[in-house]
Amino acid sequence: MSGTPALTWRPSSPALAPFVASIGYLEGRFSHQRERSLPSGMTQLLVNLHSDELHSFDAEDHTVAQSTGGAALQGASARPCLIDPSQQRAILWVNFRLGGAYPFFPEPAPEARDLLVDLADLWGRDGATLRERLLNAGSPVEMLRTVECVLLARAARPLQRDPAISAAGLALHRGVSVADVADRLGWTPKRLGQRFSEQIGLTPKLFGRVRRFQRLVRAAGDGADGQWARLAAECGYHDQAHLIHDFRALAGITPAAYAPRSPGEFNHVPISTSDEDGARIRMGP
Repeated sequence: MSGTPALTWRPSSPALAPFVASIGYLEGRFSHQRERSLPSGMTQLLVNLHSDELHSFDAEDHTVAQSTGGAALQGASARPCLIDPSQQRAILWVNFRLGGAYPFFPEPAPEARDLLVDLADLWGRDGATLRERLLNAGSPVEMLRTVECVLLARAARPLQRDPAISAAGLALHRGVSVADVADRLGWTPKRLGQRFSEQIGLTPKLFGRVRRFQRLVRAAGDGADGQWARLAAECGYHDQAHLIHDFRALAGITPAAYAPRSPGEFNHVPISTSDEDGARIRMGP
């Protein structure tokens, strides 16, 4: 990436800190035209400050896209998608903690799963005008401060964490089974599934699977040639074949093809020209 002013901070408001992991701004240009965005199970708010649009392309059929205005909620994801890096020439994001988006969006979280949802559809006028407010803020620092103020004003539920769901999410992230998590809480698996899905957007089982995948890509870094059998055992897969099958299902590529755009950006995998050409040959014009 060339010319990359970037700013990332943790929210300055103590009220937001339990819900927002980071707020950031990135500006620059990438050399590749498409990249694969891998599922994380988490939720983001995105604002494209370069143009008033956001697109997300199907990872299998490169021509199918979701389109929204320049400000959107990216629901909890459990499958890959393709994105256009040109829409990251100037982009602001909010990374929510587990369940952190729940107080700010009154619609049920499962309805946004794997989707871009236009912020105007969620927040009305406040969502429709957020991008304009940020453009008028004057600087990236002021943009991030503006987003904090908007989030505090848009809280539709009490800014209180649900300790049971927080504990469940942490345990699932670490590889504890759904049955064991429910038992620790003194709940039935059905009750856990209902409460967890309502706040997170994914079922506990699917969330645990996605977070196991996330442990894997972080352990792999920018390459793990010859190490997949070891990583399978360390990350909770039955064996290397299980790892490969799950990797294909969640990333849409094999572990051997995994090459993130930078060591710290585990979930962004550039698409090569040959990949694009292959997709066009399979699909036709």
